[in-house]
Amino acid sequence: MNTTNEYREPASRGNGMRVGLIVAVVAVLAIVAAFAFGLIDVNQTRETKLPEVAVEGGQAPAFDVDTAKVDVDTKTTDITVPKVEVGTTKEEIKVPTVDVQKAN
Repeated sequence: MNTTNEYREPASRGNGMRVGLIVAVVAVLAIVAAFAFGLIDVNQTRETKLPEVAVEGGQAPAFDVDTAKVDVDTKTTDITVPKVEVGTTKEEIKVPTVDVQKAN
């Protein structure tokens, strides 16, 4: 039995949904990154074939759209800009390298 006068609120359901959403987003980003870096290679092994469908009649919709006119331009004005001089030197350091072989 809890003998202290400390009150604890029950766990919120929103936190569990937030964690689940973050895990899902990280998983999707990891899969996209794997494809982008060539770690996953997908090859098609069979051609697709669409079903034969007969369509008669019909009409495509028509739209009349009026949009706003936007003009983007530049103008010259004077502003005060601080002048900072920074010097650099060259030093030799060891940096890590990574070699990735694309999936075949």
